Amino acid sequence: MQNWQRADKWTTNERRAEIIRILIGSTGEKMSNLAFRFGVSIRTICYDIEILTATYPIETIRGNGGCVKLSDDYHPYKNLFSEEQQETLAEIIPLLNSHQADVIKGLLKAYGSKRGAAM
Repeated sequence: MQNWQRADKWTTNERRAEIIRILIGSTGEKMSNLAFRFGVSIRTICYDIEILTATYPIETIRGNGGCVKLSDDYHPYKNLFSEEQQETLAEIIPLLNSHQADVIKGLLKAYGSKRGAAM
């Protein structure tokens, strides 16, 4: 079982909160991937996205390569890492396996400053 999977069923509020966390840490996600991840239909994810757009700047991109994503200028957690923390994390990336490196890069993108995210 993957870390993001849960053995029990997600409540609607838990699922919607997790969708936002996923979107914050990514450049976009297909609705079919979200539906699979949560064990619900694509229509349920569409309803969730519709509700979440009232609070968050969510963009839906249609067509081939389409996805759901947060607006590029939405950064709720920027600047939580100090510059020293960002530099230290960036320095250890070459020492990590690809999965660990991707996790650290995601953290830098989600919680670092724009300058730190570029490291």
